[in-house]
Formats: sequence, C-alpha cells, structure tokens
Amino acid sequence: MEVDNAALKDEDYEALAEFRFALRQFQAFSDERATEMGLTPQQHQALLALRAAPAEDATVGFVAKRLLLKPHSATGLVDRLEKSGLVTRHATATDRRQARLQLTPSALELLAGLSATHREEIRRLRPLLQNLLARFG
Repeated sequence: MEVDNAALKDEDYEALAEFRFALRQFQAFSDERATEMGLTPQQHQALLALRAAPAEDATVGFVAKRLLLKPHSATGLVDRLEKSGLVTRHATATDRRQARLQLTPSALELLAGLSATHREEIRRLRPLLQNLLARFG
C-alpha cells in the first residue's frame, strides 16, 4: 500500500492527533463505565460483540476475531465470563467440539445499561467527531 506522505500538511497532523485523542477519550470513558459495572473493559467488549453477533457466529473464535485476541486468550476470557454467570456454552449439532455462546439474562441487563450510557456519550461526541472527520476531506 503506497501512501503519499508528501501531501501531508501541519493541519493533517493536527487533525490526526485530535482524532486519536478523541478516540482515546471515548475509550477511557468506556473502560471506566465497564469497571463501574464490575467488568473488565475486555469483558464488556466481548459481551457487546456476542450481543451483536448472529447466533451461529457466537463462538470463542468470533470473540477472538472481534477483540483481536489469540484463540487461547479468547478461551480464557469466555471461561471467566462463564464462571461469572454472564455467558453459557451450548454444543453445536454439527461439531460437538465447537460451542455456541449465549449471553445470560444478567449479562443482557448489564449490557443494556452500559450500551445506553455509551450511546449517550457517542451522541454527545457526535459534533466533535463529525468536525474532525470533515477535516480529512
């Protein structure tokens, strides 16, 4: 992939820095909210990924892919979620070695509260993000 770095101006660097700063602020907000609810940020991300996934895709492999984890790390994460009563495993009919993951009612309730809070923060940040994105033309 070729990049035309000769065309970058001071404003481009400033816009990139501001955009990354806004993303890091949102990430810090998200991490704090998850922690307040008794989850690690990674557990929150896993629950959100599973909630958004089609049922047939809700596997440890899917969690690994969505969270950019190695399979053994995703397995450990799902094991902890299962031990916490937030996820259940169900063997598939076609491959008994692979399990579909399902969020428990308590996970769904927890995630609903977290997601509502995140949606409000994104709505609050929308004008800033739109302005920053517009700077990239």
